[in-house]
Amino acid sequence: MTGIIGAAALALAFQATPCEGLTAFTIEKGTITSADMVPEGPFVRPGGGRGRGGPAAAPEPIPAHCRVRMVLTPTDDSRINVELWMPAEGWNGRFLAVGNGGFAGSIQGYGNMQAALRRGYATAGTDTGHSNAEDGPGGMFGLGHPEKIVDFAYRAVHDMTVKSKRVIDAHYAEPLAYSYFQGCSTGGRQAMMAAQRYPGDFDGIIAGALANRHIYMHTAGVARNIRVARNPDEAISEELAGFVSDAVMNQCDTLGEGFLNNPRQCAFDFASLLCSNGSGNADGGLCLTAPQLRSVETWYGGVRNSRGEMIFSGQALGNPMRPMLGMGANATVSDTVRIWGFQDENYDWREFDLDRDMPIIDAAVGFVDADNPDLQGFQGHGGKLLLYTGWRDTAITPENTVAYYESVLEEMGEDQDDWMRLFMAPGMGHCGGGPGPNTFDALTTMERWREQGAAPDRIMASNPGNGLTRPLCPYPQYAQYDGSGSLSDAANWSCAAP
Repeated sequence: MTGIIGAAALALAFQATPCEGLTAFTIEKGTITSADMVPEGPFVRPGGGRGRGGPAAAPEPIPAHCRVRMVLTPTDDSRINVELWMPAEGWNGRFLAVGNGGFAGSIQGYGNMQAALRRGYATAGTDTGHSNAEDGPGGMFGLGHPEKIVDFAYRAVHDMTVKSKRVIDAHYAEPLAYSYFQGCSTGGRQAMMAAQRYPGDFDGIIAGALANRHIYMHTAGVARNIRVARNPDEAISEELAGFVSDAVMNQCDTLGEGFLNNPRQCAFDFASLLCSNGSGNADGGLCLTAPQLRSVETWYGGVRNSRGEMIFSGQALGNPMRPMLGMGANATVSDTVRIWGFQDENYDWREFDLDRDMPIIDAAVGFVDADNPDLQGFQGHGGKLLLYTGWRDTAITPENTVAYYESVLEEMGEDQDDWMRLFMAPGMGHCGGGPGPNTFDALTTMERWREQGAAPDRIMASNPGNGLTRPLCPYPQYAQYDGSGSLSDAANWSCAAP
């Protein structure tokens, strides 16, 4: 029996393709442009800079690895660049695909790729099919190129994943055991798109700060700014924005931490800030006029159309309000609207009408959004979904991630925590940062959950900058202070139901 097993292992070993030989490996509708062994050493980011979609490049070296570059061409107008790194030694049998930020346009997840490689992962990232340097910034790549928008929406990550797995199979004698995805912001949208469209691509998905409603989020931002431009009396100055933010914190920050541990525990009546005389000041102090109150309520309550239907969620309480000054004379409307929706780089914002145009934009490019709450395919595949966001995220309101999580429960039933959990990080900003607990090991949590069946009942988080530690609890639970001891010590906090 031992001899048979040894012979089988030897046969598999002969099937493995060395790194340099991978350039001869054929992939459908794509080309492996290079495959090179990279010795152990510090990572040098192509073109310099830090990028997005992961932590900043660490100074310590990364292990020796096979660096494969691919160009994928699923359509005649597609050019999807991919990098795949495979450890030269100690491969753990796992694959991690990493996400992007913003409109992508480059491989931005090098930080996460380095961390994965150090753990023994094979790992890959993509520019999603366009280059900021060649195609212009933002969403300009979609002008006259509908297939490139499809690549950005979902095809690039899926194609990268399929092709990377084939190259991994060709390079290693051992089979791939587990595949994971990790992304935040646009990477969070990519994560949800994978779960919804391609439920078999990944065994576990880590999705942060969901930009899964990209089209609605950007359109809502345009609508909010245009409304103030058309109604100047609704404008909110920097001074007034600070006044509103301070009023909320003065009432809600009962622990004096400078951030809200659980914004859902506080209810604030913005009407209490109305001017008694309607003039915009009260006895020399600041207050809100009725038109300004409407802007504040939109900021925190969300943008709605004339029928009262929510276009995009508002900000969480405790997050600072930004000035709302409308559109300047030379303002450029978001590329999502002017380029993708209307294919017009000279689009005049004065023509925009939310009720009329939102359905048009949605019909044109709504496939970019990953808002389908039916995840039965991913669940049935045995997939685990770990969602997270920071309560202090002012780039993409955390309420949007909560809303998507709740939509899945509404669609599939309340009891889904065996495969899906949401963790809210108090005081954490967009994908990290902020004064609260902003650093945690989501990947190890996912490995234990998917591979060992250990569902996370909490995730320990810290803030390396100020030494704070605190448990993150599965929503709707939250970390509750026990009433004594340092607020910065996780030992003094427990997960509690609302």
